[in-house]
Amino acid sequence: MQQVLTRNNRFYFMNRVLAFLFLFVVLLAGDGFSNPANPNNQVSYISRYENVLGTSMEIKITSVSDKQAALAEKAALAEINRLNKILSGYNVNSEFSQWMRTHNKAVPVSKDLFTILNLFDTWRKQSNGALDAAAELISQVWKQSALIQQLPAQEQLAASVALVQQQHWVLDAQKQTATHLTNVPLKLNSFAKSYIIQSAANAAMRVTGINGLIVNIGGDMVVAGTVNETVLVSNPTANTENDAPIDQLQITNKAVATSGNYRRGELINGVWYSHIVDPRTGTPASAIVSATVVAPSATDAGALATAFNVLTVEECKRLAASVKDADYLLITQNGERIESANWKHLQLETPAVIHQSDWKNAINISLELKQQEGFAKRPFAAIWIEDKEGNVVKTLALWYNKPKWLRDLRSWYRKNGSAYTADPAAFASVTGATRSAGKYSFKWDGTDTKGNSVKQDVYTVYIEVVREHGGYDLLKQEMDCSKKAQQFTLKGNAEITEVMVNYGKK
Repeated sequence: MQQVLTRNNRFYFMNRVLAFLFLFVVLLAGDGFSNPANPNNQVSYISRYENVLGTSMEIKITSVSDKQAALAEKAALAEINRLNKILSGYNVNSEFSQWMRTHNKAVPVSKDLFTILNLFDTWRKQSNGALDAAAELISQVWKQSALIQQLPAQEQLAASVALVQQQHWVLDAQKQTATHLTNVPLKLNSFAKSYIIQSAANAAMRVTGINGLIVNIGGDMVVAGTVNETVLVSNPTANTENDAPIDQLQITNKAVATSGNYRRGELINGVWYSHIVDPRTGTPASAIVSATVVAPSATDAGALATAFNVLTVEECKRLAASVKDADYLLITQNGERIESANWKHLQLETPAVIHQSDWKNAINISLELKQQEGFAKRPFAAIWIEDKEGNVVKTLALWYNKPKWLRDLRSWYRKNGSAYTADPAAFASVTGATRSAGKYSFKWDGTDTKGNSVKQDVYTVYIEVVREHGGYDLLKQEMDCSKKAQQFTLKGNAEITEVMVNYGKK
């Protein structure tokens, strides 16, 4: 099925999204909430972290008790930490990094490292070279080019491609050894994250009393057990946290992965180049800007989503057909939407279209949180807009885990607390291209809570961030939306590094 992604699609699901702005639902004991609609009185439990595999993480668990849910969360975190020590290309002491320092020697390796290297061998062949651990060499070429703001020479790219296309290791399945053959930089990112997500979900599900869960790291997730999860697909052309999604899915016992060029890459002479590169040509991916895949296996979903950014549409279709029960949604550079035949069976009913704002500009907010050591829980936060009389026009984001902690967001709570009612059913997981840890963006398009346009006037942006047993920041910036473009940088103190606020094109 093919259709065109139009400007209206950006707002197509906005009425649904208004409910999803308050993603952090009513939680009672621990980090969980009791669901009154659950006939077995199961307890659902949710936690969000930063600095996990270089991005954010969300864990949702349905359990017989908070105690068992906490044990499952602990098991998932332990498995992530264990595998990161094996597979990380950033930790110089990881097993992978130590193996990279060996040459022409058959080295006994762990089952996990052997599995990942074997996956690369399999998928390199299956994708006709679109997936290759040695693509890291080409990525480094483009990063260096961004530093000097000069495109790499064709000769340099051709030489890099020739190095990439070598054989970089030899595996011996019987002895479980890996022989490293070259000096070319390698990264296991295409499979490592998916493999870790699946392993973490499996570890958590082995805990007694766990009925279902979602492990979502950087927009790639595993939905396991009895849960039937609503998953929102981020719009690659309007990808702030509170933008309308391009789709919403109902997922049970499947993995979901999204890869795209819209959150990470290099800006060279004003042109954006994707972080995803074609190992066969040395050029950044561009024809497909977002690929979302639903498949039974997390590694299959992750591999397909990445490869789809590199391959042509016809190649994508053929590759998807080789993986049983794999479905996909592709968004091309010109806005074309391409779905697998079964995609419609995953979709939730389409909600009604609401009116768009008549503003040509918007207030854009980029928030960077201060990073904590290790796997750190994300702080609570509120972002909202007030008019010049001090009336709240709209809350753009609200992060918390238990209603009682909303009082810690004291400025927001003073204005909104008595009127706010959480909807336990209105929370969803989000799949999108991976963002960097602690970096979030939001947009206010000039509408109030009901979706009606307000007049272009003077408004104040408030950003409040608080960490349990930690620091507190409250930043604000007045914006005159009757004037032309404005930009401000706000420095935080305890929990915020900085906030960029600008008024400009949507």
